[in-house]
Amino acid sequence: MKTIFDSRNEFFKKPFGAVKVGENVHFKITLPRYLRCSNAYLVIQEDNNKNTCYHSMYWCGMNGDDHENWECDYIPESSGLIWYKFAVNTSEGMKDILCMKNTGCAKFFVGNMWQLTVYEKDFKTPDWLKGGTMYQIFPDRFYHSEKGKLECDKKLVEDRVLRKDWGAEPQWRPDSNGEVKNNDYFGGNLQGVIEKLDYLEELGITCIYLNPIFEAHSNHRYNTADYSKIDPYLGTEKDFKELCKKADEKGIKIILDGVFSHTGSDSIYFNKERRYDSIGAFNSYDSRYKDWYHFINWPNTYHSWWGFDTLPELEKTNVDYNDFINGENGIVRKWIKAGCAGWRLDVADELPDCFIDNLREAVKEEDPDAIVIGEVWEDASNKESYGSRRRYLLGKQLDSVMNYPFRTAILSFVRGECTSTDFCNNILSVVENYPPQVIDVLMNNIGTHDTERALTILAGEQSNGRGKEWQSETKMTPAQKEQGILLMKMAAAMQYTLPGVPCLYYADEAGSEGYKDPFSRYCYPWGSENKSLIEWYKQLGKVRKENKEFKKDALLFIDAKDNIISYKRGEDIFCLFNRGYNYEDIALPEDFEKYEIILGIENLQTDDGLRIAPTSCIIARKKTESN
Repeated sequence: MKTIFDSRNEFFKKPFGAVKVGENVHFKITLPRYLRCSNAYLVIQEDNNKNTCYHSMYWCGMNGDDHENWECDYIPESSGLIWYKFAVNTSEGMKDILCMKNTGCAKFFVGNMWQLTVYEKDFKTPDWLKGGTMYQIFPDRFYHSEKGKLECDKKLVEDRVLRKDWGAEPQWRPDSNGEVKNNDYFGGNLQGVIEKLDYLEELGITCIYLNPIFEAHSNHRYNTADYSKIDPYLGTEKDFKELCKKADEKGIKIILDGVFSHTGSDSIYFNKERRYDSIGAFNSYDSRYKDWYHFINWPNTYHSWWGFDTLPELEKTNVDYNDFINGENGIVRKWIKAGCAGWRLDVADELPDCFIDNLREAVKEEDPDAIVIGEVWEDASNKESYGSRRRYLLGKQLDSVMNYPFRTAILSFVRGECTSTDFCNNILSVVENYPPQVIDVLMNNIGTHDTERALTILAGEQSNGRGKEWQSETKMTPAQKEQGILLMKMAAAMQYTLPGVPCLYYADEAGSEGYKDPFSRYCYPWGSENKSLIEWYKQLGKVRKENKEFKKDALLFIDAKDNIISYKRGEDIFCLFNRGYNYEDIALPEDFEKYEIILGIENLQTDDGLRIAPTSCIIARKKTESN
């Protein structure tokens, strides 16, 4: 039996994927003649309207001797999500045609409706990031420069512990009061990033994403104390401007972490610990900042982020707070003026739509080319939070998101935990649901400050919920690490060649291992890096810089069976992966003689036919006249 409908095949639906408002979408279904279909309908349900609309389809000819085609056009009139299926009136009665789970293909009666994402006509994302490579830096642990001078009121740093043992284990054990204060600092600073710009340039980095750099009283700095100041252990505003300027000279942009859902209780705004001379929300009922927070019983009972009373939640709809962050003289614009090229929004699903609307407007008015990226762990096109569908990617909020679904797909495939077919479907689900201009700037990570190190996930013993004592003591064996490096190279090659922009978590390229926070936040191991892995990442960065195919979302899977995945990017890039432990016979494109292997050439055998080595990959490029 022929395929009834496949949303990922332009024979059945054109154009592929998301569409803009007013764009014509052509649908076609193929039905077996024995059903004797008398009527067929495209059934539409808008996301904000539970009513369904039936659009008549028209018979448009035979498909072989025993199948027939029905088709229609549909033009969406507003942005949002549209759900659709097909209904056909047959000799066996009315039949619904629905989407089989995790695929674009159809089945009678069983499944869900397909999703069609409709975005605004004028939606544009920044061109400068397309085809680039990002690098995430946890500032305290990247590099310490002696040029970074600490000049501040001692009261600001009186309870901090400045460590002299770079590379040692971060403090994680509770103190005598049962608290983990995260107040040990290894001294990474902005001048340290400046001194390593040459190294980042060699990696092919075009954008640096900095975890929080504003004044805060913890080493992770997600408990902001003052949005208007650089943390004194990192440097000064002058240092930040110098970093932006020197990075820009090397073609590297800087984006900042915006933690706008909560502050620290030890902040100039809340001031519970009375470190500041300000009248914080905790200090006076008449404080300017009191209504920035949600007090249940002032001052001791208030909403806090995930129940941590050191992280009081902000009222993001408060007019004064909104103006403080997004206003004409607000924080968002201040740091763009200082040189940053955009913002990554922490816990974007905890920021209300109106706040993100205002933030995007502030960012784009200050710099139309600045980028707004949200932390969203799921499919951001259909994400729901706080009882409503989010509209992150429709053109008036985010430009991009952290692409955790790709991370899950890559690591699961390389570890052998999902089939090749499942991998393709998981990737294509995102590519199909997101607007193409979003896909071009997707922040593709395989490790972040919130996850275990990719190397540990790929080849280490799995933590399986075991506590920090076990995580602290458990290290990879030499054999595990050797195998992990091979798997890491494959995972990185996928990360660098799939649609979007790879984001390399600092020290992943050096072979760092580690379980969950704080063990994934060790210092960069300067002087003891895995040279082979670093060289691999440099080659991947070079491949991206030299090939324009990585600037666009075009992706075509060629093969997906057993341990093999292959795909093309555009017309000129071919990628092949073997996650197995044996040589595998492979099918190459018919015109493969027109390609040259640019990475992984030693992995291909041709003596007894075309075979790819175990745990390896190949990236090939179509030859040009010059080569």
